[in-house]
Order: sequence, then C-alpha cells, then structure tokens
Amino acid sequence: MANDLQRRDFADGEALAPSFAAWTAERLRAAIAERGAALLVVSGGKTPERFFAALSAEALDWTRVAVTLADERRVPDLSPRSNARLVRAALLRNRATAAAFTPLADARLAPDQELAAASARLASLPLPADVVVLGMGDDGHTASWFPGAQGLREAMDPGARNLVAPIEAPDAPEPRLTLTGRVILRARAIALLIEGEDKLATLAEALADGPAEAMPIRAVLRGACDRLTIFAAGSA
Repeated sequence: MANDLQRRDFADGEALAPSFAAWTAERLRAAIAERGAALLVVSGGKTPERFFAALSAEALDWTRVAVTLADERRVPDLSPRSNARLVRAALLRNRATAAAFTPLADARLAPDQELAAASARLASLPLPADVVVLGMGDDGHTASWFPGAQGLREAMDPGARNLVAPIEAPDAPEPRLTLTGRVILRARAIALLIEGEDKLATLAEALADGPAEAMPIRAVLRGACDRLTIFAAGSA
C-alpha cells in the first residue's frame, strides 16, 4: 500500500499551502470545464487555515464551485468550535466569496430532523465530489470517523446507505455529523493534509497492518487507491 501512495513533502506548512491550493484549484477548474460545476469538500481544524487563505486567492470561476464540510460538530454557527464558522472566515473570502457554501449541521433542529436536512442538502450538490480535503487526528481519526465511535463501521463504508451519518465519539464533547464513505471514498480526488512530526508518526503507524476501526484513516489509505494524494510537512 505504501508504495502506491502519491505523496508530496514540504519543509513546512508555509511552503505546503500554496502548492496544495494550486493542486486543488487545478482540479476544480477541470471539473468546471468538464461538467460546468465543481464540488469541494473541506475539513476543519487549525491545520487547513493557510491552505484556505491561499485557495481563496486562486483564479477560477468560483460561482460554479459548491463547498461543503466533511464533518461538523452539533454546535451553533457562531461557536468557535464550528467548522462552518472557520470556512466562512478563512476560505470564503477574496475570490472565493462567490462560492456557494452548504453547511452540514444545524444545531437548532432536533437530531433526527438535522440528519434528514443535512442528507437532503448533500443530495442536492453536484456529486461525486471533485476534491475532498481530509485531515487526521493523533488517534488516526479523519472527518468524524473516530476509533470506538458508535456507527463507525457503517460511516466508513463506501457502500453506506446514507450520505451523512451521526457520530458520538467516546471522548468528543459534542455529537457530530460526518460524511460517509459513500461520499468521501467515491470522490474524484482525495487529499490528506498532514503537518508536524507527531502527525507524520501517526501516519506511519496507520500505514502498517491493523484494523481500520482502530485507526479510521486506514479506510482512506486503503480505499482511495490512486485518487489519494498526501500533502505532508515536517513542521507546521
């Protein structure tokens, strides 16, 4: 598996961001040229902020780009823990203000209503996703595919019945919604963004043999094949 991976290594996160942004923009432009629209799925956290800033300045027809999230906490939009808030502040600016953003969660709704609404919104987007940007936690989770989470096996399944799944991770303070393998693992291109020596060590462990349930990023490493590119930097 390790020999099949496409990987691009950089000295640090500052050097990585513009190259990753150019790679992403190239694929979005190709999708727009091919089918008139593009779908970009992004992840939250601190790691992608520089990438978001660089991507927001890329010249492409952002009016034809739909943006959504790989996962979200069930928190109000204005919460500092909201991934939607991060995307609006860090990505949807400069040229990217013209993109159409579809949030994943709506914590004002009851859980079953929120899940149904999220699934309906996802179904209205131009699937399959053209680019999915993932991160990885020190425990080997990605999106909200957490080790030990209830419903994890179904969430990781590329043949999952649903586009969106509810997740309650053992150590997470809030319940979450996550895209399932039906969306993430069927994307036309998947990027895994890794910064820092600790994350690189986690990646090396994930590349070794072991169950995907123990380190869910393995579901991506094993299931995305030649559609996965790892963007790695030794320091943030």
